[in-house]
Amino acid sequence: MNIQNPKQDKKNSGNLSIGIMLVIFVVLLALNSLAINARQQSIPYSEFIALVDADQVESVVFEDANLSGELKTTGDKNTKHFTTNLVTDTTLVPKLIDKQIQFRSEPKSAFWSFLITCIIPIALFYWLTSFAMRGMSSAAGGILSMSRSRAKVFMEKDIQTTFADVAGINEAKEELVEVVSFLQNPQRYSRLGGRAPKGILLVGPPGTGKTLLARALAGEAKVPFFSINGSEFVEMFVGLGAARVRDLFNQARGQAPCILFIDEIDALGKSRALGFMGGGSNDEKEQTLNQLLAEMDGFDTSVGVMMLAATNRPEILDPALLRAGRFDRQILLGSPDQVERLQILRVHVKHIKIDEQFDLGHIASLTPGFSGADLANLVNEAALVATRRDAPSVNEADFSRAIERLVAGLEQKSKVMNPREKERIAYHEMGHATVALGLNCADKIHKISIIPRGMGSLGYTLQRPTEDRYVLDETELLDKIAVLLGGRASETIFCGSASTGAADDLAKATDIARAMVTQFGMSEKLGMVVLETKHATFLQSPFETSQKMLSEKTAGAVDIEIKAIIGKSLQRAIRCLQKNRTFIHVSMQKLLQAETLDSKDIEELGINTVRVQRHNTRRRKKPPPDKTACLG
Repeated sequence: MNIQNPKQDKKNSGNLSIGIMLVIFVVLLALNSLAINARQQSIPYSEFIALVDADQVESVVFEDANLSGELKTTGDKNTKHFTTNLVTDTTLVPKLIDKQIQFRSEPKSAFWSFLITCIIPIALFYWLTSFAMRGMSSAAGGILSMSRSRAKVFMEKDIQTTFADVAGINEAKEELVEVVSFLQNPQRYSRLGGRAPKGILLVGPPGTGKTLLARALAGEAKVPFFSINGSEFVEMFVGLGAARVRDLFNQARGQAPCILFIDEIDALGKSRALGFMGGGSNDEKEQTLNQLLAEMDGFDTSVGVMMLAATNRPEILDPALLRAGRFDRQILLGSPDQVERLQILRVHVKHIKIDEQFDLGHIASLTPGFSGADLANLVNEAALVATRRDAPSVNEADFSRAIERLVAGLEQKSKVMNPREKERIAYHEMGHATVALGLNCADKIHKISIIPRGMGSLGYTLQRPTEDRYVLDETELLDKIAVLLGGRASETIFCGSASTGAADDLAKATDIARAMVTQFGMSEKLGMVVLETKHATFLQSPFETSQKMLSEKTAGAVDIEIKAIIGKSLQRAIRCLQKNRTFIHVSMQKLLQAETLDSKDIEELGINTVRVQRHNTRRRKKPPPDKTACLG
């Protein structure tokens, strides 16, 4: 930060005032001289002698080498005053005495001559020189301020966040408890010769609480907290980034014990092996990274400076930055599970007014894959939904609407569709739901709607798992493909033809089938081999491609296997739909009227049929070949 000096500002303003006064004075002198010259008419000396002889001169004034005077009153006012150059003439004075013309001598002031010719030019030169020097000094001061660190410094009294405000990442907090103890009592660890880690790298997807955890660590340790973003080190001027790194570490040493936190360190520490096209190699970035590596090697952990960094792209970091002795520990912050989501929701709902009979556990079970930031946004969205309907508190229905808003997008009730398209969409969505219910999938049907939402979505079938799943078997993957193809199969059976509405479903089904064949080894013909590898990244980029390790012949076999998996799944979906025609017709009519069906409405439509089918299934000696449970 560049801090201005009030005394220096006052001095600069005073010098500027003096310079302005000098300029005004010179301008006034010049104008005065011009005015005098305008009033006086210059005439030749011979004409002056003729005027004296003609007795038309009133008075004469001798001024060094010049002579001026006034003429007697004439009709022409412009010739009242005159001036001429003085010529050596011994007869002039007697002639003036003879004509009784008044004359006197007024030599020009030496002071004014010296002021105009010497003092004023020197003063103007001095003022211009000092003004230029001040400009150069301010430019140098600007460059110096650019090299200073832009880190935000939070002192102990400014940090109110503690571990109690961070929920859902208990393992990460346990890792950092030891760091708090070190910052509060560093001699305890040096007593036996041990040392605390120099750096801790927080790794995880966006929104998992990396920055919040670093701030909570500073709040628990009661030490100053230096926070800066990795992109603030990178400038177009070579060397400024390295200077900022040096200044940052110097400030941290002066405030030790403290925590130095660099967020989004991937902007600063990209691997130098990526090359210029990969965004990892140029002079400024390399110098800045080298300076950071040198500073991390140079500072002593016993002084109490703890280095923290956060990134969601660990795969592009330079290996020299991750080696032991720099970032000794890496703490992974993943998406919270159901128990952790419940803890996070309890933290965020403290700031809103919720219904006393509200069950947060149900909302936690409906939000798998949500990060901490997503849950905070969900709580805020639910509060806004309740505010729009002027409710006294936020209930579970508000949270359900907020989940739909975040997952499926904003409702577009104003979009007008003709009855035929609306009926086709209803059959399509009921096709997804019927196959999911018939196959008894793990992901239960939460809601079905034919109200357009988001970008191009004309309807949706919302499936939410009742528990967190980390491993899926082959049967569950095949069920997912069959459910995705259920909408297209329903359109073909009940509407007589297919439409473009199943494009996204087909893309997802193909991706699952390809992964089964090329990554999971779930193909009998190709065997348990990996034909494609994908690097695990937290940020998905459309330009990232998987590495394929297969020949043209194998690629053709992969395509055949993918088509076979999709074809078998489609037949399963068709058989399930044909066995449940009555259920689809009834539920489709109700969906057209209500436009939205929740889980309770679906249970009322199909609960008796499911019970009868289960009862009949138990009496059979052999189960159906495709193990499909029918609804009626």
